[in-house]
Amino acid sequence: MLDIQALPAFSDNYIWLLQDTRSRHCAVVDPGDAGPVIDWLERHAGWQLTDILITHHHADHTGGVPALKEAYGATVHGPHNERIVGVDRRVQGGDRLEVLGAAFEVIEVPGHTLDHIAYASVGAGGWLFCGDTLFAGGCGRLFEGTAEQMHASLERLAALPAETQVFCAHEYTLSNLRFAVAVEPDNPAVVQRLRSVEEKRAAGIITLPSTLESERATNPFLRCDQPAVIAAAQSHLDGDIESQVAVFAALRHWKDRF
Repeated sequence: MLDIQALPAFSDNYIWLLQDTRSRHCAVVDPGDAGPVIDWLERHAGWQLTDILITHHHADHTGGVPALKEAYGATVHGPHNERIVGVDRRVQGGDRLEVLGAAFEVIEVPGHTLDHIAYASVGAGGWLFCGDTLFAGGCGRLFEGTAEQMHASLERLAALPAETQVFCAHEYTLSNLRFAVAVEPDNPAVVQRLRSVEEKRAAGIITLPSTLESERATNPFLRCDQPAVIAAAQSHLDGDIESQVAVFAALRHWKDRF
C-alpha cells in the first residue's frame, strides 16, 4: 500500500504525493509548482522522486515538471497527444503503467481539455487521479471539449467501483456543493455534505479525497438522469430537455455563471 498526501500549491491546487515507505521512493501527480515538492523532499532526507504523472497540459499542473526532472531525474508520464515539456512516456486510454509497485490504468477523459487523461489504480479500494475532470461535488469547465465529451468522460469515471477514492486537483468542494444544493435543495445527502464541508473549511481542513459513492449521491453532474436534476435544469433553461447530455450542458452553463 502507498501513502498519499496532499501538497498545497498556489491558491487552491493540490499536488498529490504518493509514498512507498518500504523503498522510500515517491511520485507526484500534476506538480504545477516544483516548490512544494522540493520542500517536502528536503525535509524528508533519503526519499527519492521516481515518477511524475500528468493529467493535462495546463500550467498549474505542469509548471514544476522541468525543475523536478532536472533535480531528481524522475520519469514523467503524460497524455500522448499533448505537447508537455519533459514527458518521457506518452500514454493513452487503455495503457497500463506501474508506479511505486502499484498498477494504474489510463482513462481518456476529454472535455476540460481534448487530451485530458486520468489514472485509476487497478484492484480493490482503488484511487482515481482525475485532474480537472471530476471534482468533489462538481466537474471541470469546458475549455476545449464539448458537453457530450465531458458527460461521457464523467460517466466513464462514475462506472468505477463505488469505494474508489477521488483525488482531484483543486479545493473547489465548498463552492461546488453550494451549487449542488441550488440544483437539489431537497436532497438530504447534498445538504448534509455541504454542512460537513463548511465545517471542514472553516477549520482549514482539506475536503479530499472524496469517493465515487459520495459523488454519485451528491454531485449534480453525475446525476443527470435524476428527475430532480432534470427539473432544475429545465427550470434554468425555461424549456424542455431531451437528453442527459442536454441536462449536463444546462448544468455546466448554469454553474459557469453561478
